[in-house]
Amino acid sequence: MNLLLDARNHIFELARSGQRLPHGVVAVILSFVFVLAAQFVGGIPALLLIAALSMAGAGQGSLANPEALGQLLLPDTALELTLLLILSFAPLFLLLWAWLKWYEKRPFWTMGLERSGAGFKYLRGLLVGLGMFAVSVGLSAGLGFMAFEEGTAQPQGLAALGGVLLIFLGWTVQGSAEEILARGWLLPVIGARHKPLWGIIISAVVFAVYHSLNPNVSPIAFLNLFLFGVFAAFYGLSEGSLWGVFGIHTAWNWAQSNLFGLQVSGIPPAAGSLFNLMEAGPDAVTGGPFGPEGGLAVTAVLVVSTVWVWWVNRQGEPRNIEDRG
Repeated sequence: MNLLLDARNHIFELARSGQRLPHGVVAVILSFVFVLAAQFVGGIPALLLIAALSMAGAGQGSLANPEALGQLLLPDTALELTLLLILSFAPLFLLLWAWLKWYEKRPFWTMGLERSGAGFKYLRGLLVGLGMFAVSVGLSAGLGFMAFEEGTAQPQGLAALGGVLLIFLGWTVQGSAEEILARGWLLPVIGARHKPLWGIIISAVVFAVYHSLNPNVSPIAFLNLFLFGVFAAFYGLSEGSLWGVFGIHTAWNWAQSNLFGLQVSGIPPAAGSLFNLMEAGPDAVTGGPFGPEGGLAVTAVLVVSTVWVWWVNRQGEPRNIEDRG
């Protein structure tokens, strides 16, 4: 049996280490409740803080302009975007910790967060995520579908280095929070209580639905979000850990926005980038206004990566719970 679909996989055994698991339907509903609660607890205060920071630097004339007032809520500096990402997504960690402690009666580290090899797995995940996205951009560029953009108001190159490094902290929290919910909790809960395949599929679908309200989403974009969810599930199950998946998601988003200057799931890049690229070919390949995640270049990379992880794990023996936190 493939290790990824083995009910004895370490990730599923960790989920079973508590006293009880919610039903799969309840888990799906709760995942959306957690997302909404996190935005209410952290997202709204983050927007108000950004507005306050913007007002502090705006003149009286701009404040009298209704359009300018609307822009106050949009982060346009590295500090503002970093604050928004951290405050909007960090509450997910606290909500899941409280749920595990109160209902499932198991430690927080049982969501694939054992200390053994954490640093190495995270760094390797960063390289994997960076490499995957760079290949996606390279495919479009090789077809002549990428070009350098001129005239952007965001800082570029070395002038953007400080902001690019700062925003990495925001992407670290954002990417890890999405993964702790989708792959650290939802996937193993459904896989352990029902079947591993159901955990993989349902968590990937829910992950795609999370992003379905983003601007300019398309059928290809939804497919790619689902494929990313399947790949991340396979990768986490392969390692028996979530650290590498954290790194992949963080590097993917950071490279997309602040390395290459492209849209992240339909959201325009902010806080500057080291390179300033733009799509210059068919939207079906490049992703168009949704960004590369809406194009077939990313589809190809995700399919190949997912098949590779599956093939590597076609045989294997699951390991027992070890190094408890």
